[in-house]
Parts: sequence; C-alpha cells; structure tokens
Amino acid sequence: MKRFTFLAFCLVHSSNQMAALPAMTARLSRLRWSIFFLLGAGCAVAQRPPDFTRDDTLRGTVTLERAWWDLMFYDLKVKLDPVGKSISGSNRIQYNVLKSHSLMQIDLQPPLQIEKVEQDGQGLNVRKIGRNAYLIELQKTQRAGATESVTVWYSGVPQASKRAPWDGGFSWSKDSAGRPFVATSCQGLGASVWWPCKDHACDEPDSQRISVTLPEPLVDVSNGRLRSITKNPDGTRTFEWFVSNPLNNYGVNLNAAVYEHFSDTLHGERGVLDLNYYVLAENLEKAQKHFQQVKGMLRAFEHWFGPYPFYEDGYKLVEVPYLGMEHQSSVTYGNQYQSGYLGRDLSETGWGLKWDFIIVHESGHEWFANNITNCDQADMWVHESFTNYSESLYTEFMFGKEAGAAYVRGCRKLIENRSPIIPPFYGVNAEPPGDMYYKGGNMLHTIRQVVNDDAKWRGILRGLNQHFYHKTVTTAEIEQYISQKCGRDLHRVFDQYLRQTAIPVLEYRTERRQLQYRWANCLPGFDMPVKVELSPGKFTFIYPTTEWQTVRRRGGNGALTVDPNFYVESKMVP
Repeated sequence: MKRFTFLAFCLVHSSNQMAALPAMTARLSRLRWSIFFLLGAGCAVAQRPPDFTRDDTLRGTVTLERAWWDLMFYDLKVKLDPVGKSISGSNRIQYNVLKSHSLMQIDLQPPLQIEKVEQDGQGLNVRKIGRNAYLIELQKTQRAGATESVTVWYSGVPQASKRAPWDGGFSWSKDSAGRPFVATSCQGLGASVWWPCKDHACDEPDSQRISVTLPEPLVDVSNGRLRSITKNPDGTRTFEWFVSNPLNNYGVNLNAAVYEHFSDTLHGERGVLDLNYYVLAENLEKAQKHFQQVKGMLRAFEHWFGPYPFYEDGYKLVEVPYLGMEHQSSVTYGNQYQSGYLGRDLSETGWGLKWDFIIVHESGHEWFANNITNCDQADMWVHESFTNYSESLYTEFMFGKEAGAAYVRGCRKLIENRSPIIPPFYGVNAEPPGDMYYKGGNMLHTIRQVVNDDAKWRGILRGLNQHFYHKTVTTAEIEQYISQKCGRDLHRVFDQYLRQTAIPVLEYRTERRQLQYRWANCLPGFDMPVKVELSPGKFTFIYPTTEWQTVRRRGGNGALTVDPNFYVESKMVP
C-alpha cells in the first residue's frame, strides 16, 4: 500500500451521520496520521458550504466505511463491447483490516451498476447511498491484521466523455478505417466512472492486475507490463496487464484500437528502462520519428527529479482520441504529432515549439502525480504546479538556463489570479483552479531564485521524489520539506502564492542614493528576499518585510529593476 495520510481531526460522513474519525492504532508502520488544517493540507473540513452536497462528501472524505481498511491489491476484469458501448466485469479488492468494522464503502458512478458482491463465496447485501457510493454489509468478522478480499461484479453503459480528458469517462471514436478507437480518462471525476473501487486518493494498492477482453483485432493497452494474450472461443481476446508498483486509481486506463507497436530502451539511472509505443497504423512512420524525443525528455527528468519511478513497469506512450493524460506507466498521447500544445507555444517565446507539450507535460507527471500523489483533490497543485514547472526544466536541460527561465516567465500571461490555487475546502473533492499550472510553476521558479543555489535546488527536487517515493502527501509535508532543505522558513511564501490571489508588490522610493523599500499587497509578515539592481548591471539581494527599510543605491533615482525571475510586481511610491 502506498503510504497515505488522513485527518486525525476529520469529520467524516458515516452511513447516517457525520462522525469523528477515530485514531487508528493498527499497522502504524505503514500509516501516518497527521492533523490537517483548513489552510494547510487537510482531507476534510468541519463545515461544508451550501454548494457542496452529501455526494461530494462521500466522494471526497475518508468516511468511516473507508478508513478501517487498507487497500492492497485490485484484480480488475473488464469486457468491452465497442458496438453497444457497454462494459461488464468484476473487481476483486484485497485489503488489510486495520480495525474491525462491518460496512465497506465502494464507489461506482451511474449509469453503471453493481450487480452483486461476494466474500469467500458468500453473497453480501449492498445498499446505495447517494448517487455514487455503495455500502457493502460484511457478514464475516473483520479482525484487525487480517488480509481479506471482496469481489464486486458490475455492468452497464459507462459515461461517455464529451470533452476528454477534462470531463472524464469513455472516449468512443474511430480510426481512419472506421474501426473502434476507445480510451478512458477520469482525473478529478474519479476512476469509479468506469470501475468499482475505493475512489479516494489517500489509499492506493501495492499492485494491480488489469484484464481486458475485447473483440479481435482490437488490442488493449493498459498500465504496467503485458503478461499474456488469450484467444477466446467467441472471437475475443483477453489482454492481461500487471502493475507491480502502487498507483493512483485515476491513473488506471483502458485503451483499445488496432494498434501498431514498436519499442526501444533507455539506459537510465536505474539501469535499462523499457520504452513501448502503441499508435494507429496510419501514424506509425510519423510516430517512430516524433517519439524519438522521449529519450531526451526522460534523461532531462531523471537529471532534475531522480530515477524514473516505475522501472519495473516500464514506460509506454499510447495514442488516444483525446489530447493526453498522465496514466501511470501508460501515458496517453493525442497531440497530433505536433510541437507545442496542438501546434501552439503557450509561452509565446518560441521555446514551446521546440518540443511536444503532451509528451513532456504528461510524462513529467510520472514523478509528480504518480510517484508523489496528493492525498486530497484540493492539493492538486502538487501534481500540476511541479509538472508545469517541469516544462521549464526540460527546456533548460535541452536549450540552456535562460531558455527555461524565459519559458516559465512567458507563461505568466496565462495566470488569472481570480481565486487561490488551493481551494478553501477539503474532503469534498474540490477542483482547484487553473492557476495551479502557470502560477504554481512561477511560484516554484521564484523559490528557486530565493534558494539561489542551482545544485541545492536540484537536490531538493530529487529529494522530494526520494523522500516521498510512492507516497501520498499533503501540502504541509511538501512545504515543510522544501523549507527544511533550503534552510529558510517559506511558509509565508507558500501562503501568499497558494492561498491568496494578490501578487506581492515591492514598493520603493529613492532619495539621495538611499533606496527605501517594503512589501505591499501581501499577507502580514511576508518577508521573501528578492534581487534588485542596486548598481548598474548588478543584481543584489535585499530582504524586504512589510516595514520600510533602507539600503544604499548607486545609479540614480529612477525606476528600480527587479530580477524578472521573481514573480512579483514593483511600484515607485512618493
């Protein structure tokens, strides 16, 4: 099980009422309990705003019916009918009992339905609560420390995605020959949109088997390594994939098409990494050339973030009928074999047209999202801010430091600053705003300037992926780690950029070569160092607070130049 953190003070929704989540004592070597606070990194809040529903709470909270068991293994079997656009199958859920309890919450979104549930061959009663959650009434005594399993059978016509990957579900499409071209995506919406599971980010299985049965000549590509292909008497084939590492459930995917396959290897930091590519036949020649940039991308990210986190499962790039998604060890691709973002440079600097945005961005998520996973949806900046910043780091690795800096600065025009990066409510599967991408990336670039030591900064990024290897995390843990390793308390910096919309303004005035300066438009106590041009051509650190300070300035009384790599504003005042 991937380590996970809950809210010790968390109010959770039981089958009938909100109740206090008890502290667990079993298996403390594998579970870490932390107190999260509203503006820190929690998994629930004491009060819900009116626009959140009971379904939101059941989806986003570690309920009592989720908290007592630790997920260990999923054995997911799916049969795909591309003509009827329906699925059927089962999921055997193996778990360790942390504390005795008789009710288990399993999630599955309509129009899919649970048909039956069994434990040790015994049928169990199942009742639906809300729109997406089911309570399974266990008959067997659940003893702390025991390993148990339940099997859930389900079927139906799954939700179709109209705007994948943003709305989630199944993408039903055709290739140029009119054959089925099918894929899943479910970030935010949740894996329960297409298979029954414990649909909360805090708990992940140690491993997973994914078996997909579909008509010939279709091929299924899912996560991990292909173990077997079985021909069935009814003209179908079953593809069995196995993932040997923990994985978040939204990263599990099914991709079906008449795929062409080619492969390669990378000699990386942990040895030989298998690279496998699955593309439509009409794009094979194009892909063989275009995907050559994968090796450089992986080398860049291993340089900055440490070894690829899933050598055992390999790396795959899989063509799909939507833009792309960070499915673990099965990254999906639909950028039409163009450089940039569908041919566009998001930074408008020219650097974004030097590489394929989807290959770089979605693969960067293998480190931030799949290796390090947020415990609550509200903390998704951990996924998206670091991965947005990875675009800049890739650019720097390939084209030089100034190129990378220009790219991240160029993306500032996409920042809206309409709402904080971190939503104020946890435990309701709250979707963070888009600023977690570009503003979050610029926040990290700014912190790099504060650290002012590129070797140390690289060590922090690699250290994050080592210290939180295959773990779920909270914002508080990430903040604390970075502050500790850079040797400076950055909590005010994180508060300002993650939990506020205002951008700090360096107010200044110059009299007789004396520069007076302070931070304004910021939280009380904000004290981030910043580099300014105190003498012509030379940037020097000053250490503003919200109180006026003075330093000697050479070079006149005109406008003060602030190092543009800091995401701040400046203003001359009387």
